[in-house]
Amino acid sequence: MTSTRPAPVTIEDLADPQFPAESVPIREAMAEMGASIVIEPNALREAAAAQTGLDDFGDRSYEERLEVLCKALRDEAGLSAAGRTTTFTQLTQLLANRLLIQDVLNKHPEIHDERIERPIVIAGQPRTGTTHLHNLMSSDTSLRSLPYWESNEPVLRESERGLGVDPRRERTALGLDVINTAMPYFKRMHEMTPDHVHEEIHLLAIDFSSMVFETMAPMPTWRDYYRSTDQTPVYGYLKTVLKVLQWLRGGTRWLLKSPQHLEQFGPLLKTFPDATIVITHRDPVAITASTGTMLSYLSRLSHERVDPVRIGRYWAARLEEMFRACVDERDLVPESQSIDVLFHEFMADDVAMVERVYEIAGQPMTADVRASMDEFMRANPRGRHGTVRYDLEVLGLDTSERRSALAFYSDRFGVREEKTGG
Repeated sequence: MTSTRPAPVTIEDLADPQFPAESVPIREAMAEMGASIVIEPNALREAAAAQTGLDDFGDRSYEERLEVLCKALRDEAGLSAAGRTTTFTQLTQLLANRLLIQDVLNKHPEIHDERIERPIVIAGQPRTGTTHLHNLMSSDTSLRSLPYWESNEPVLRESERGLGVDPRRERTALGLDVINTAMPYFKRMHEMTPDHVHEEIHLLAIDFSSMVFETMAPMPTWRDYYRSTDQTPVYGYLKTVLKVLQWLRGGTRWLLKSPQHLEQFGPLLKTFPDATIVITHRDPVAITASTGTMLSYLSRLSHERVDPVRIGRYWAARLEEMFRACVDERDLVPESQSIDVLFHEFMADDVAMVERVYEIAGQPMTADVRASMDEFMRANPRGRHGTVRYDLEVLGLDTSERRSALAFYSDRFGVREEKTGG
């Protein structure tokens, strides 16, 4: 029987991006807008205030983080004019989200009495099966997850309430259309739809301390600042945002996911001491190859030319730091509250792995839940859009060197070696 799955592709234009003709007009308009944009905190705050009609950003500790981030974006990121437009828009939206969240809290202080109990938290590097696991478990409607549209805009503007239709889904869909038109191979690496469950990394970004900013471009000063700063208060802010979302749309047990948790087990457990933490593992060399490729591909949205070697080497070092933190701090997480998920075992029988997670988490695996997961897999077969070939050499990296450098992680968790290359 002939497979209908598209053949694997090699992205040939990582360094010199070529865009489909239909995306060119919008990119030209963004470049024209970006020619006069300066990414500066006061301008961002003014834009967010004008957008929402609000001016209370809440606790002011975020201001220093925003200042450091803006300086790194100006001095180190090398953004194109179109990239400045995109970045200014993204940061303005984060500040608008902050204003809207604070407005709800000011009007409804009882939200602080909400309880976030026994969340299930997936902590794993990109490309380790976290997205599939997250989506599969989110088909269990007894768990509260975060759809992509809600992560983009957690609180609806007051002027848009009561309209009968929530415009946040439509805005998210339009944004994804722009991304998928400009980057037709992106869905092969990370499919996204408005209702796909998403990481809380964008909620952490509302407090301007999140690994998501590193994906914009290599920014060593931001990285060093972020890594040297205690993230416990920021995780506390995340918990407050979850309370707001729970109060607005219900849910009692959260299903969360983010790669940054791998080096933040301490703050994570201080904030959610009763969490079940699911730690996913895969060949770290394969993770490095796929992560570096995906982030190089994403960079075309914000850079005229892309340097895959710079991006590859930056992320090889950054991922190595995270692998080391995971090894060094894994024992901080009690055995009774955690499980290690090996990629090859998860791929061999995904629902059986979910059953193991549920057993640790004390989450019922009913016949209805199993049926929902089976239906999700039928409707969303893995790799349905095709795959991308990953090659470390394109990223300026040597497979043997990386395998030797990361052996400490592979040996600790018993991950299975995978083939990398073109």
